[in-house]
Amino acid sequence: MFRITKLADYGVLLMAQFARDAGKLYNAAELAELAHLPQPTVSKILQILLREGMLESVRGVNGGYRLTRSPQEISVRDIIVAMEGPIALTECNLEDGSHCDQESSCSIRGNWQRINHAIRDALGHISLSDMLQPQFAPAIHMQKDAPGEGSSFMQESGA
Repeated sequence: MFRITKLADYGVLLMAQFARDAGKLYNAAELAELAHLPQPTVSKILQILLREGMLESVRGVNGGYRLTRSPQEISVRDIIVAMEGPIALTECNLEDGSHCDQESSCSIRGNWQRINHAIRDALGHISLSDMLQPQFAPAIHMQKDAPGEGSSFMQESGA
């Protein structure tokens, strides 16, 4: 089964809380209570998002964390990559130069790369603002590429 980790899922959940009131400072205890998550887990996620530049911290008695960019400028892909690293469904999609044992004889590598690109692209078009909409449904459809190039996914604007 393919799915993102709980930490990435919780990262999106916490970032959505920040997006609800962009600019407001939240501390780990407050976020843990709002999200119904254990405070050590929230603290770990906040440290990752801080290190990746998605959050900034403000010290002091009334300190906490807040977004470094507007919710419209932060995509779900940004958060997943910050939490887990590059999105790669298969070994041949890793950006670190890794190779699988079958790479030289694989007849479907290009298709896996096309699928991986479509998923990264789709997640990149979904912002934190979109995630706050209760009935948000991204408008994604298949687009046929030039002859011999296969198909790719495209997101319609205004989704």
